[in-house]
Amino acid sequence: MMFKYDKHNKYHRLLRQILIIAVSLVIFVEAWWVVSIIADVSTVPTPAQTWNALVDLIQNGDSMTNNKTLWSYIGSSMSTFLKGFGLALLVAIPLGLILGKFESLRSFSTPIIEILRPIAPIAWAPIFMVAIGYDLGPMLVVFVGIFFPLLTNVIFGVSKIDSKLVDASKTLGASDTQIFIKVMVPSTIPYIMNGIKVGLGIGWMCIVAAELYASPLGGIGFYLSEQATAGYWPSAYAAIAVIAVLGLLTTGVAEYIHKMVSKRMGMDV
Repeated sequence: MMFKYDKHNKYHRLLRQILIIAVSLVIFVEAWWVVSIIADVSTVPTPAQTWNALVDLIQNGDSMTNNKTLWSYIGSSMSTFLKGFGLALLVAIPLGLILGKFESLRSFSTPIIEILRPIAPIAWAPIFMVAIGYDLGPMLVVFVGIFFPLLTNVIFGVSKIDSKLVDASKTLGASDTQIFIKVMVPSTIPYIMNGIKVGLGIGWMCIVAAELYASPLGGIGFYLSEQATAGYWPSAYAAIAVIAVLGLLTTGVAEYIHKMVSKRMGMDV
């Protein structure tokens, strides 16, 4: 019996997505393998060499640092990442809602935002490390990386709120505070989630780059730098693979939460 795909069947859609991902990964690994064979240089290890290095790190730890475990490196990076992410949420969302609501404040702040936003977050790393220290410096690099995409998405979300909803709320006697809490905030949730997803990807770029300057933290970025400097390229590529997985997991969680929240609110996703 021939299988017939039904786009309205969620299990069929899930199976299709899994197959696409599997085929995509197989093609990527095959291309990587071909490049490593053609290049024939130590700086481009094969997928098998990288996998063996990753397995060795998981089982035996890092021999260069008294067998420090992979989970220790990941834990350090995750701690810094989550602190920067949490701070970005606490600052960017309320500020974005306020700037989106009050046009005069938005007009005043826009030049400042547009001056700072294009600056690569990693450019702040040396300054933060020296001025603030290795404990808070990397966290602030992550904060900067996540802050601007989240802030601009929230401001944009507020500007897209249907004015009829606001007018209807006023007609029903809602106060400005009630409109802010019950109309503006819920309406901007899809934009907030989009800003979070974009910010998470940038945040992982920032934490790895910041850890190159903050070796005392001992995060996965430091491990990558350590292995590359020593010429242990399979281990360096294994670290890159770990970073990719961590980035996929965090953005995947954000995507799942986005869909759950949108579904509960009756929004299309």
